Amino acid sequence: MTKDTATKPTGTLYAEVTDRIIAELEAGRLPWVQPWDGSQLDSGLPRNAGTGRRYSGINVLILWATVFERGFSGQGWLTYKQAQALGGTVRKGETGTTICYADRFTPKAEQDAPITQASDEHRRQVAFLKRFTVFNVDQCEGLPSTLSVGGGAFLSERETIACAEQLMAATGAQIGIGGDTAFYMPSADRIQLPPQQSFYEQVNFYRTALHELGHWTGHPSRLDRDQSGAPRSASYAREELVAEMCSAFACAELGIVPTVRHADYIGAWLTVLCEDARAIFRAASQASKAADYLLAFRTDAAADVMQERAA
Repeated sequence: MTKDTATKPTGTLYAEVTDRIIAELEAGRLPWVQPWDGSQLDSGLPRNAGTGRRYSGINVLILWATVFERGFSGQGWLTYKQAQALGGTVRKGETGTTICYADRFTPKAEQDAPITQASDEHRRQVAFLKRFTVFNVDQCEGLPSTLSVGGGAFLSERETIACAEQLMAATGAQIGIGGDTAFYMPSADRIQLPPQQSFYEQVNFYRTALHELGHWTGHPSRLDRDQSGAPRSASYAREELVAEMCSAFACAELGIVPTVRHADYIGAWLTVLCEDARAIFRAASQASKAADYLLAFRTDAAADVMQERAA
């Protein structure tokens, strides 16, 4: 059985994941958009089935793609040891999915150096990436019948989505309605959206709103991302990538299933990813932080409903 961790070189893992994302983009697919058939699988972000904790960053993309490719019925995941701790086991012959944990550490030589105020502030830290192998609940047996596998019922695309309306209002973001273009203006810290009725399918209004709110989270008074890039520049493409994935992650968690699949920036994204194998890791991490920032605006009642759906 595959072990929970592996020691393959970090650079190789960055390249493996980036190559997989590039292949999806070259095929015209956006791997951060829910790729499954809504009639067969619940919405939501992948979760650890034992703790209920949501996976984030690049792991969302990896696990979504695996669910779609292998036809799993849910989005609950466990390590081999976690399955055993819950009284179950991974079925013999099952192959796990590699996810990763990114962090930084201070080398021992830096730790042992004499401490001064200046040296303490400038201690060198080294980034590392650790592999973990997880298994979908479908690959396990003997588990308790009640696990936090995530997801919830899909909403009709023509319904008003109360949780999205509440979240948009709770952010306090300045949102203007009118015209035929959606955008976020950093200098004025303002969002502009076309009227919902002008969308061919009104559910896509919320996907667009969450995309622009994703940009809104990057303001210096919030998550302080670099939003200075000119259109068609690499930095502009990176920010668009963050907002696009933020919208996808937030939509998934709120149970919103858009029908549009915007691919306006695929060419620019491919250029960025081909030049930097770590770009997708950074963008996915920033997108998760942006989505978490937005989802924190849900009321206690709305959050309780989502928690019940995940139980």
